[in-house]
Amino acid sequence: MSSSPRSNISRRDLLKYSSAFGVLAATGGISRFAVADDVLKVGVAYVSPMADIGWTKQHSLGAAAIREALGDKVEVSEIDNVWDPQATEKVFTDFARSGAKLIFGTSFSHSTPIQKVAPRFPDVSFEHCSGLKHFSNLGTFEAKYYEGTYLAGIASGLMTKSKKIGFIGGYPIPDIVGPGNALLLGAQSVNPDITCSVIFLNSWYDPAKEKEATTALIAQGCDVICSMTDTATGVQVAEENGAWSVGYASDMSPFGPTGQLTSFMLNWDSIYVEAAKNVAAGTWKSEVRWQGLKEGVIQMSPYNDAIPKSGLAQINEVADGIVSGAVHPYAGEIRDQDGNVRVASGSVMPDGEIRGFNWFVEGMIGSMG
Repeated sequence: MSSSPRSNISRRDLLKYSSAFGVLAATGGISRFAVADDVLKVGVAYVSPMADIGWTKQHSLGAAAIREALGDKVEVSEIDNVWDPQATEKVFTDFARSGAKLIFGTSFSHSTPIQKVAPRFPDVSFEHCSGLKHFSNLGTFEAKYYEGTYLAGIASGLMTKSKKIGFIGGYPIPDIVGPGNALLLGAQSVNPDITCSVIFLNSWYDPAKEKEATTALIAQGCDVICSMTDTATGVQVAEENGAWSVGYASDMSPFGPTGQLTSFMLNWDSIYVEAAKNVAAGTWKSEVRWQGLKEGVIQMSPYNDAIPKSGLAQINEVADGIVSGAVHPYAGEIRDQDGNVRVASGSVMPDGEIRGFNWFVEGMIGSMG
């Protein structure tokens, strides 16, 4: 299959010419899709720098899957490190004005910009990862991260000796708070005495701050570290300090060859390809997608050989139960940090509450402030 035209320009390069990002207007935009009218133009904005692993890498694989599926019938234009709201709004606007008929926002941080731009271009289809609002031309997609962290939590519970694990999140938003809770709940299914200390970086990409947070958690006695950011720093620092780790988005075992217990990985390919094919066919509709292990959006990397075989059997049994619906990570009884029952025994936390998680379960140490 022939390769399709591609534009991939870093926001850092653009900023060399204009700190206000006004270069978009000066240069005519990110990409001018100089291709035939029957070619689908797609724009993708990434929240962090392009790297070999991590959140943005997994989204870029989705863009690559579109190229593979549609060949010379598509052009995909990408720009990375787009997080500032004003700059992001200009990126989305420029994509649309340049002829894109499908535009992806890849972060919760893109919420306000994409919600402002989409109504201005009713003939353009917008897809927003981690988004909460929907218009006739704005759909959303998201992963059930908590399914992956629950399984990783079981692995953590099997391997921790201190009964203390650590969790690092980018921001205290439901998509991070919920999975952090599930990590601890998975660990507590092995040993209810396990606790989890949490630190938020208030950044998706800050290796220096993440290193500091990881070091601090290990100093507090945490011997398993899980970090939901866009770097492998947590895995790498844990490795250097003899702690176990859990990777996120991509398999991060190259950074923790002996210490990574597993990674809960993201595979957005099916969502990207389906959206592109539907736009090309004129059948695209705004949808709400929330998918996990069952759909293959959440995948687990190979588990560490140090985990006992009986433990692996337990993890695999729970994974099968989650896929079949027989097991739910947020099945009661679940109490909050203050000891109040939030999910009663015999019941399961409703989807709406899971997607709006704004409290910590019992045993979490830290705050969202």
